[in-house]
Amino acid sequence: MKQRVAGRRGFTLIELLVVMAIVSALLSIVVPRYMSKVDVAKEAALKENLNALRVALDQYNSDKGTYPEKLTDLVGQRYLRALPIDPVTERRDSWIVSIREEEGGKKVIHDVRSGAAGNGLDGTPFRSW
Repeated sequence: MKQRVAGRRGFTLIELLVVMAIVSALLSIVVPRYMSKVDVAKEAALKENLNALRVALDQYNSDKGTYPEKLTDLVGQRYLRALPIDPVTERRDSWIVSIREEEGGKKVIHDVRSGAAGNGLDGTPFRSW
């Protein structure tokens, strides 16, 4: 005759299902909040990167008396270590530059905006920042 073990080990299927239901209920509350915080962080990083680019453009203009012809001139002349990434598009080459023509027909960059499609959390288009 076999003896029964006094203490059973492990969980029953019902216990595991209850735990899974509780975990999924908690995740359904936490995940949307987490995703909105990621969007807020991307917008803050975008504003900071745009500010850094605009400051570098102004410093270049102040030193050279003209704006650069390409954004890469800011890196080549050491006003920036590297072109910042647009955190919404996750690319360095998606910046939209505003070009104006100076005396002598030279086309220069005097402003930069995000090339991201869509709107920010406040409803304004990224391209208008």
